[in-house]
Amino acid sequence: MLTQALLVDDSRSVLNFLKRHIEAEGLVEAAAFLDPVEALACAQERVFDLVLVDYEMPHMDGISFIRVFRTLAGCSDIPIAMITSRQTDDVKMEALQAGATDFLPKAPQSVEMTVRLRNLIQLGAAVRKLNDRAAHLASEVAAATRKLGEREEEIILRLALAVEYRDNDTGEHTLRVARYSRIIAEQLGLPARLCRDIYLAAPLHDVGKVAIPDNILLKPGKLTDEEMAVIRTHATIGERILADSGCELIRLGAQIAAGHHERWDGAGYPNGLKADEIPVAARVVAVADVFDALTTRRPYKEPMPLEVARTYLAENAGRQFDPACVEAFLSRWDEVIEIAAGQRTTSFQRIESPLVPAMEGAAESRPANRPRPTA
Repeated sequence: MLTQALLVDDSRSVLNFLKRHIEAEGLVEAAAFLDPVEALACAQERVFDLVLVDYEMPHMDGISFIRVFRTLAGCSDIPIAMITSRQTDDVKMEALQAGATDFLPKAPQSVEMTVRLRNLIQLGAAVRKLNDRAAHLASEVAAATRKLGEREEEIILRLALAVEYRDNDTGEHTLRVARYSRIIAEQLGLPARLCRDIYLAAPLHDVGKVAIPDNILLKPGKLTDEEMAVIRTHATIGERILADSGCELIRLGAQIAAGHHERWDGAGYPNGLKADEIPVAARVVAVADVFDALTTRRPYKEPMPLEVARTYLAENAGRQFDPACVEAFLSRWDEVIEIAAGQRTTSFQRIESPLVPAMEGAAESRPANRPRPTA
């Protein structure tokens, strides 16, 4: 791949000389501009490895050009040489502070220019290789991170489904609660990352039921007070199973497992938390879980009509449920109906979201929307 050079000089004769000189060995392809403004516009569309710019130009001098060029995406480390016959310390210092890498003498046949120019070409090629390598590594890291994230998500879902299949022959409760929770989290305006994490961790809300005996969990009739006390231990057991994990999603699942039966008015279990004492993820899942429990068939009851369940949520907002969560849920009622009808519960839908930031500066070094010409 040829080194791409950007040449800027208001003298056509100097510009032509620079272009011939820099392309003489066949290693460089140069784009030449008399107008520095046009050159900057080109630099926004193309990636260059090296810049040569004259100091004294009308409308914009070389130092001003360098300042603007350095602000462009991916142009922070590209070698820039300023061409000038005014080699005073003040000019050099100002140019260096603006972002100049080196200086070239104005004399066209200067041996110094030839040597410096060759060095700059080599430097530009080296910087390009370094940036391309950094971008490649960042891409590999991102791909590996995505793969790990996908495996993490699948493990969480499989764990949740394993528990769900104990008292539901389809496992769809887990998927519906995840989708309902996502609706609420998004409508609350929570950060995108948190919305994603609540969606992925919500299926873990009943993981503690793995420790509940089948004769209680699957009992078709009304539970006794003693049996209800056993059922209620699933919140604490779920928290114990998931707590202290090295996985952020599983730790969020622990919050949800522990808090999804707490009530806004403080009358819930296991800790009697109220209002904002309850983690927001648990408040979100509480609405989603109760709504799905009301509207689906269970061993001990028939499903409640959707509109009746909607009325129940509205009437208990501010008592059992966070009123903001109820309002968020009901504001997207059409989507709720679709999910409840089974139109969106055929599979667990992965949410695209970066799990970690890209390597610092790697993506910026070669913007994807600025093509590099090839030889």
